[in-house]
Amino acid sequence: MQERTLRLDSTEVISALPLRSSGSAALRLSFRCPEQDSRTGSSLLGTWHHSLLHSDHLIPGVESCTEKTNGFSQDLLFVYPTPIPSFAYCLLAENNIPICWHPQGEHKPGTYIMQQKSKLFFQALKYSIPHLGKCTQKQHVNHCNFADHYYNRIKLKKYHLTKCLQNKSKISELARNIPSRSFSCKDFLPVKQEKEKSHLENMDAFEKVRTKLETQPQEEYEIINAEIKHGGFVYYQEGCCLVRSKDEEADNDNYEVLFNLEELKLDQPFIDCIRVAPDEKYVAAKIRTEDSEASTCIVVKLSDQPVMEASFPNVSSFEWVKDEEEEDVLFYTFQRNLRCHDVYRATFGDNKRNERFYTEKDPSYFVFLYLTKDSRFLTINIMNKTTSEVWLIDGLSPWDPPVLIQKRIHGVLYYIEHRDDELYILTNVGEPTEFKLMRTAADTPAIMNWDLFFTMKRNTKVVDLDMFKDHCVLFLKHSNLLYVNVIGLADDSVRSLKLPPWACGFILDSNSDPKNCPFQLCSPIRPPKYYTYKFAEGKLFEETGHEDPITKTSRVLRIEAKSKDGKSVPMTIFHKTDSEDLQKKPLLVHVYGAYGMDLKMNFRPERRVLVDDGWILAYCHVRGGGELGLQWHADGRLTKKLNGLADLEACIKTLHGQGFSQPSLTTLTAFSAGGVLVGALCNSNPELLRAVTLEAPFLDVLSTMMDTTLPLTVEELEEWGNPSSDEKHKNYIKRYCPYQNIKPQHYPSIHITAYENDERVPLKGIANYTDKLKEAVAEHAKDAGYQAPNIVLDVQPGGNHVIEDSHKKITAQIKFLYEELGLDSTSVFENLKKYLKF
Repeated sequence: MQERTLRLDSTEVISALPLRSSGSAALRLSFRCPEQDSRTGSSLLGTWHHSLLHSDHLIPGVESCTEKTNGFSQDLLFVYPTPIPSFAYCLLAENNIPICWHPQGEHKPGTYIMQQKSKLFFQALKYSIPHLGKCTQKQHVNHCNFADHYYNRIKLKKYHLTKCLQNKSKISELARNIPSRSFSCKDFLPVKQEKEKSHLENMDAFEKVRTKLETQPQEEYEIINAEIKHGGFVYYQEGCCLVRSKDEEADNDNYEVLFNLEELKLDQPFIDCIRVAPDEKYVAAKIRTEDSEASTCIVVKLSDQPVMEASFPNVSSFEWVKDEEEEDVLFYTFQRNLRCHDVYRATFGDNKRNERFYTEKDPSYFVFLYLTKDSRFLTINIMNKTTSEVWLIDGLSPWDPPVLIQKRIHGVLYYIEHRDDELYILTNVGEPTEFKLMRTAADTPAIMNWDLFFTMKRNTKVVDLDMFKDHCVLFLKHSNLLYVNVIGLADDSVRSLKLPPWACGFILDSNSDPKNCPFQLCSPIRPPKYYTYKFAEGKLFEETGHEDPITKTSRVLRIEAKSKDGKSVPMTIFHKTDSEDLQKKPLLVHVYGAYGMDLKMNFRPERRVLVDDGWILAYCHVRGGGELGLQWHADGRLTKKLNGLADLEACIKTLHGQGFSQPSLTTLTAFSAGGVLVGALCNSNPELLRAVTLEAPFLDVLSTMMDTTLPLTVEELEEWGNPSSDEKHKNYIKRYCPYQNIKPQHYPSIHITAYENDERVPLKGIANYTDKLKEAVAEHAKDAGYQAPNIVLDVQPGGNHVIEDSHKKITAQIKFLYEELGLDSTSVFENLKKYLKF
């Protein structure tokens, strides 16, 4: 395949990199101890020393010790070698003492500031544990914000559209898995590892399949759930079987059946995740169904006649390690009522055992396992939405007691990666409270040894991070555009590449090749396209061949709206290039705005056909989401939720003001927690909209957050507040809660998709909302003498939360929008047949 260097209009450097130095440069730490804290410098140091000695290496579950001594000192001054921000900040934070940094002299050898055009800092890593939440989005799990789960590649075999090509998880998995009312289907999957040769060959296959799909509308294809490459084999699902084939034969029908999923007696099971033991004696697979969040993890012994060795119910995360005796050990977390608090470890064969290894006692926290990319350490990540704690299990000695990196400090998040006997820590510790990259020697993991290694400008989202032998690659989103930063670990060099403006999301391939970093870019209307950064050449290459026609037939625009308080809110807009008089075109607005998660912008066929049919798509990146960093989320949660509503209103008014559609042709869509802002807007400014589609929407915030018997209420208090114990929170929620503010007035037509046994957003609350809304619109229609809008509740069977690929749901929603706007839907459904299996 021909390659060409991607020519960039800008190679803007957007990062600052401190350099190590043996010189005299130092950071001067100043802090002031409030009188009421009554602590002296000596007692503080004593407390820190005691904590380091006695708390950092505790076995999980044992309480830490603290000591306090009264005193009267208010001002203390210490000078430390550069860099030491994490140590100072964290230990001061433990003692509730404010911190202020003053650099000693100029940024000379201690810190080197690169060229900066705008400020930006590390964001990402916000929520962890797949399949648990009100609305973490259905996303691919990787290092930092963790790229959304997209369609990874199209396999030529049977024209399968690969949804999740899977390898071992990355740190980004942690950033999106905190319990919340979120996507819970088969999208939290890491990507497949491929050699560069096969990776490049697949580019041509991708184009051939796409061309075939466009020229043969009746061609059907299905979603492939998970694949993983290990050794010389590829493990994946074929029909109802877990199979493997030799890597070079992966696109043929020559495969070995390892396990028949029908033996589990499940309705339409699919493989959600695959992990292979280090020496390929065993393979473990997590199996689920479309209509339930319940899962089963099976362990298959690989031999001439593969046999299922064991099965475990309700497994969330799981990883293999090998002990000193060459025995495979499976660590896994157990999920009960959407909560994950227990870690187990199991062995098989002659020495079979299964034992509980750790239990988290705080109900607001959640446990997730992550194996570092080099498999050197298994990390136990204990976290809630604002705080985390990590324990290390030695991948070479998994029976040894784990080592605590840093005990939990409220408001401090951190995650661990490993390379060449060094730990790389992604953390928001220090000021400003955005994410940074730090590092320390693996044998001295305590926070006092963390060195600041890499920071980014303010208002940046770190989508992912990948570690290589000599490089660290950061995938960033800044000012609503995508960047790749390549850090040379040998010389601390940095190269920043601004990616094509059409790109809205990354798909990241785990890759063991130290010479190349492959990834894919996509947008809501454009399928993934391959790119490869070659370290030796220092250049980015893109796939060549057949260019997707959407690049010429559509436009992507990025504009901003001014919210009520003057804050600029970014938007991404798509429409046909040859569209005339955009004011008369239908508009579909997307919004989310919760949990610090980005609005989903992965490729969706139904969005593409809407643009082809003349629609305008607008994605509003409002506060409460994570597009501009941690502060962007903080400014849209708790008693700032109304900021997100003001942002959404400003976005729609700006769109209309700039000539994009009009209220009578404007529709709005959201899922799960995004329903809060949509429902609130329908109450406060219904005249902006003609129709709304919601999926598994969260609509009764007040009643839900006051019901502690629901599985996610405790975990989500820091997002919505605690109305049961805080009157301020209660009164504030009442101001925007969709259910509480329904009144007889004009409303847009609303189509709601709900799921019968949804545990995250129970059907009862949605049904109550629908009934109350119908009564209100009927009363208003009677008094005003006009026809009431259509309020439709479409209840789907099953217990999943959001089923993104439900063709029935997709067609029902599109049909509803076309009917409400009085549009002919014939062509759009004909085009959908190119993509969807009806």
